[in-house]
Amino acid sequence: MKRFFFHRFFKAMALTIMFAVAAVNVFADGPPKPNQFDNPLAVSLIIVAGALLLAIVMLGRVLINVAQFRVERDKEARKNAGTATKVLVTLLFCTVGFASFAQNAAGDGTSVANDAAASFGGLSAFSFYTIISIIGLEVIVIAAMLISLKSLIAKEKAVVTAVAGEKIQTESAVQVIWRKLNNFRPQHEEVDLGHDYDGIRELDNRLPPWWLYGFYICVVFAGIYLYRAHVSHAAPSSEQEYIAAVAKADADKKAYLKKAANMVDENNVAVLTDANQIAEGKKLFSSTCAACHGPEGQGLVGPNLTDDYWLHKGSIKDIFKTIKYGVPEKGMKSWEADFSPMQLAELASYIKSLHGTKPANPKEPQGDIYNEEPSATPAQDSSKIVAAVK
Repeated sequence: MKRFFFHRFFKAMALTIMFAVAAVNVFADGPPKPNQFDNPLAVSLIIVAGALLLAIVMLGRVLINVAQFRVERDKEARKNAGTATKVLVTLLFCTVGFASFAQNAAGDGTSVANDAAASFGGLSAFSFYTIISIIGLEVIVIAAMLISLKSLIAKEKAVVTAVAGEKIQTESAVQVIWRKLNNFRPQHEEVDLGHDYDGIRELDNRLPPWWLYGFYICVVFAGIYLYRAHVSHAAPSSEQEYIAAVAKADADKKAYLKKAANMVDENNVAVLTDANQIAEGKKLFSSTCAACHGPEGQGLVGPNLTDDYWLHKGSIKDIFKTIKYGVPEKGMKSWEADFSPMQLAELASYIKSLHGTKPANPKEPQGDIYNEEPSATPAQDSSKIVAAVK
């Protein structure tokens, strides 16, 4: 459509100007010898007419480009282009008529044109009015084209605004972001694989960009990991990482147990069964308790620790509590400030181990007989205090 309209329009305007100039030339072939078109006014008017013609050509191209966006009005645009061409052709014939009239007037040799020539800066009245008419017609054509161009642009803006308004109303911000992330395309743009099942076509739908990029990143990461861990050995493998993690966990466990050993109290203490810990308890007993209870626990000032009678009960928790807080009313001090919780547990476990032994010269029983209550759970080692604390 663009080439058709531009070709017809430019051809019509060119023919119009050509015949108009020919008409002026014919009129100038009259008896007077001086050429009218050497006159500055004539040259100026012809330049103005040419400039307006160039403006018409440029506006025509712009108008055609804008009209191309109106696909549904292609036929109407063609019709308008044909109408414009008809108008220009009509103008052409009018100009030819004027040219013929000018030729006849020159052939008759009348003196009217010669008398009026001086009144228009050296141009004859017919030549002047002909050029002015062409200029006026070009101005009218430019004005009409500008109005048409403005109308088309306004319609395009209205359509764009309406479409944008519909998108804003029908798509939320989340939907817009999701559409952009997945790079959705209209169904007719998807590649048809040629598989048709009962009217259902199979399309080659594109994968979302975020999925593709994520897959590419995983492939690159896998290649780098395999090279670093199994080729260059610049990084530990998964097996080496596991071994290192287990070793670290063991070290952390030992540090925790060492710290938790001092968290033993009368509520969670358990009988120690480790020989080394019992030996440590014996050393503490010999240095601090033997003076009152005898070196074998047979009893001196203090009660016998080997029989079934106890003044303050005989469970491991009761013994631990008695040692920790003491019995001030009977002369036994508190050993809480002298020994750590683990040392108190070792000492209590050693005293518990003296039950049932037969020392020489045992002191007579004191207090009430104590029978160990059966425990629902087996005795626990206080060195494994983690379970007790938990």
